Amino acid sequence: MKITIEGASEGFERKLLALLAEHRHELTVTAGTEWTVDRAETYLVSLPAAARQFAQQVVYADGMKDADELRQVFGSLRGPTIALSRAITRGVREDWWPQGTPAPITVMYDPDNPSWQKAVAYTMTSENVPIFRNALDRLTSASAGTWAGEAPSALAPAAGSGWSAEDDVPRALDILDEDEDR
Repeated sequence: MKITIEGASEGFERKLLALLAEHRHELTVTAGTEWTVDRAETYLVSLPAAARQFAQQVVYADGMKDADELRQVFGSLRGPTIALSRAITRGVREDWWPQGTPAPITVMYDPDNPSWQKAVAYTMTSENVPIFRNALDRLTSASAGTWAGEAPSALAPAAGSGWSAEDDVPRALDILDEDEDR
């Protein structure tokens, strides 16, 4: 019997795989190692800022970004690329995705010079580019928030700041009682 389930939540997938693991002697179980928007979003959020920006550069370059251009932005590529690879193992350890999930960004070396392994580009498969672009869009829209009112006046006293409408300096000592020693 072969069962294919599509569109299930990550929680459902974990519960189903746990159930199947109980019967592992009777079954062959393989988990989907493909990237989903939810997995991509988790991957991107888990990255330090420089590595996330590195990933954005590759995604927005339609899956292939020249390494020299990345070096101009980041200097050394060592930090961001190490963070990218560690995020994969962290995701397996934290059960964000199954063992065997491929790294979304891979290095391309100069094929004409195999003895000198200098990166010439960083790539992402054409299947993963729209998935990661969608995840980046979700992250961008979530962090932007929506503004439902007018912006406060820059000249108005800030609420809770220790300023009163008639003050020309903050009332920083409001918390002290008049009888306390200073």
